[in-house]
Amino acid sequence: MKVYIKFITSIYLKSIFFVFFIMASLVFILNLLSELEFFKEENVSVSFTLFLSFLNSPALIFEMFPFILLLTIQLFFIKIFENKEMDVFKYSGLKNSNILAILSSLSIITGIVVVSIFYNFSSNLKNVYLELKSPYTSDGKYLAVITKNGLWIKDKIDDKIIITNSHSIEKNFLINNFITEFDNNFNVIRNIQSKKINIKYKNWEILNPKIYQKNNYIESSSIKLNTNFNSDRIRTLYSNLSALNIFELYELRENYKNLNYSITDINLHFLKLLAYPFYLLLIALFSSLIMFNIKEIKSSTFKISIGLFFSVIIYYLNNFSYVLGSTEKISLFFSVFLPLVLLASINTLMLYRVNEK
Repeated sequence: MKVYIKFITSIYLKSIFFVFFIMASLVFILNLLSELEFFKEENVSVSFTLFLSFLNSPALIFEMFPFILLLTIQLFFIKIFENKEMDVFKYSGLKNSNILAILSSLSIITGIVVVSIFYNFSSNLKNVYLELKSPYTSDGKYLAVITKNGLWIKDKIDDKIIITNSHSIEKNFLINNFITEFDNNFNVIRNIQSKKINIKYKNWEILNPKIYQKNNYIESSSIKLNTNFNSDRIRTLYSNLSALNIFELYELRENYKNLNYSITDINLHFLKLLAYPFYLLLIALFSSLIMFNIKEIKSSTFKISIGLFFSVIIYYLNNFSYVLGSTEKISLFFSVFLPLVLLASINTLMLYRVNEK
């Protein structure tokens, strides 16, 4: 490896570790304040809130990694500008485009490592975080999961525990269902079998049920069952996909397909992960080109402020495009890659005569 590549890589790594440490510390402190506020009326130890803050921080850091990389690149250039190392590079025949190529390669490698290792690590911690915090939330006594055997719902209402298993979902209807009602001691009250249940409202309408009770059964045209779930709530079962690693996402996607359930959000999440290294690459190029264009400005704070201003704009454009994709206003592929194409176009314009800057 050439000396200048080792030198640039060394500064890049030092910068990214420094920025990562600062951002991780800020995220942890903000998480801790949030957890302390959440548990202010609960009898829990401070160590428990500290542990929850630690578990939740990596998932938030993953979302912020484009900002971390942008600041890393800016810090990299601030160091080499202040130490006059850019002049040394020029005297050695190293062009600005060569520096951009090295930083681009490093950012791609960073993106692959973040998605393949850090994301799976953070999602596992997020899953543990949600499990530990769930008993303290208002929804802690409810449970709804999708497995290979269909949809399973555990509900507690009116001093009864209700467990529902459904084969599939069609719009506002559960298909091929079996419901078991228990008392608080888990003694069976009755079983209900039905091919179709209207779940548009929390007061379910069970159509043509067979009701099994004390070794007998009766049939009815319809009955009502009061629950804490409706179709809208069930559709948000896994709204927090960051708590699932890549393998769990794939398994959930297959289970959703078997259940005839919408896989739009999961496909969007997969595409975002796929595009993530390219997103970091474009962010690194964007930050580098900004620094080349404003290198005459002496204030480092002002330089970083400019970068953060544009990164916030990019962030919200990305989110807006993702919302359009998740609501199926535009195709998922288009919603993920359109912001990247726009960013690539801006980078291409700024690349003009980059070696002269």
